[in-house]
Amino acid sequence: MSVENKCVFLDKFWIMTVSEAFGDVADVLAQLSPEKIIGLKASTKMSERVELLTNFKKEGIITLEQTQELERFLALNMFINLAKARARVLLVQ
Repeated sequence: MSVENKCVFLDKFWIMTVSEAFGDVADVLAQLSPEKIIGLKASTKMSERVELLTNFKKEGIITLEQTQELERFLALNMFINLAKARARVLLVQ
């Protein structure tokens, strides 16, 4: 298990990593309506924005603010894909 996927014990408190927090929320969402979670899709506007930011990054002309925006989109994408994976598991059980 990688470091980012482990809880850290510090001063008698468990500190949850971002990956674990996303996983827990993804589990809850997947259980609410697996079919709807699997059907989630980014809007055309969002997809176009991500494509533009990705191209800026590839070309080396992305600003700090744009980099942060792209990272937020990528984190959201990771979260949605995690929820979809958990929903698929629920549907086959």
